[in-house]
Amino acid sequence: MATTEVHGPIDFLLIEFPVAKTGSGATVAALMDLINRKVVWVYDLMIIRKDADGSTAGVEMTEDVSEGLEGFASLASVRSGLLGDDEIAEAASAMEPGTVAALIVYENLWAIPFITAAREAGGDVIASARIPADDVMAALDALESDSTV
Repeated sequence: MATTEVHGPIDFLLIEFPVAKTGSGATVAALMDLINRKVVWVYDLMIIRKDADGSTAGVEMTEDVSEGLEGFASLASVRSGLLGDDEIAEAASAMEPGTVAALIVYENLWAIPFITAAREAGGDVIASARIPADDVMAALDALESDSTV
């Protein structure tokens, strides 16, 4: 077997917040906890603002902390180069006007021992998918309400 360094799956999240909403502290604290416990490694974190007229811009974490995402300033220097203009434009197109979003690209470090063991046993990941958390919660809520009827 090749001696290529094993990596965990890499995911992205685009988390949208109303511009008027403040206090990203709890969100950042939860992310920092995952980083400190070596559950994830953040490759990129970008803040994107979409104005009411639909225009978009990146937010420099050193310039406008009134966006309500000032907690992310501790990760302002996290840039790997994996995100380019095309990815940022695609993320912005998913956003509602009058919002600000954190675009986070991260590696799932928790999966590395599992993937390593599978590779050492001759296994290859041949498919992978992510089910959005909102979809899982909606499905579980529907199952719960069906079982109480």
